[in-house]
Amino acid sequence: MIVSNLNIGIFFWIAVSSVAPIGLLMAGYGSNNKYSFLGGLRAVAQTISYEIPLALCVLAITLLTNGLSTVEIVEKQATYGILSWNIWKQPVGFVAFLIAALAECERLPFDLPEAEEELVAGYQTEYTGMKFALFYVGSYVNLIVSALFVTVLYLGGWTFPIPVEWIAAAADINLELPQVQVLTAFFGISITLLKTFLFVFFTILTRWTLPRVRIDQLLDLGWKFLLPVSLGNLLITASVKILFS
Repeated sequence: MIVSNLNIGIFFWIAVSSVAPIGLLMAGYGSNNKYSFLGGLRAVAQTISYEIPLALCVLAITLLTNGLSTVEIVEKQATYGILSWNIWKQPVGFVAFLIAALAECERLPFDLPEAEEELVAGYQTEYTGMKFALFYVGSYVNLIVSALFVTVLYLGGWTFPIPVEWIAAAADINLELPQVQVLTAFFGISITLLKTFLFVFFTILTRWTLPRVRIDQLLDLGWKFLLPVSLGNLLITASVKILFS
């Protein structure tokens, strides 16, 4: 989405990630095991519950940037460095997106589909070897992609905390030089990966810090708290946008 610069880049990611629960439900149903089937049903219920608040948070960001392209979203955050990042413009949306992303990735405290003291291992119970490994690889790929989108949407993507133009002007460096452009691109990739792994570290930290919630608490948090909060955040963002446009 960065290389091809899709006009609907951010919603393309939401559409693709929404397909994942079908595979989990089929894995649970095909196991002919009640624990696996319950795990698959939980995965679908959890994903549907948290997909809507997540999409509403993304919609608020697209309202701010007037576009769905990930490149446009990052470029809008590059004007004043760290002060232009969307985390300051959308603090409520950032927290809601963070919680929804954790639930989408089925990380603690939201790993109800594979709760070992209730469902043995959920939809993974009847799978061993390479099939079991593919579940875990898919889970961690989803986690890293979600971390990348947190970076792009709220933490400025590949932009520096201090704009490159300011650094170049202070050091009297010509940004048009090929070697300077290569160096800038290298540091941009490095900063993106650093921000991404900070989010991954945060998810691992929550795994050892927070206890697992019950399934009713999980659904209550999604439908009774995150959905109204993210919807209110979207309405306030749209109102402010209309007021100051």
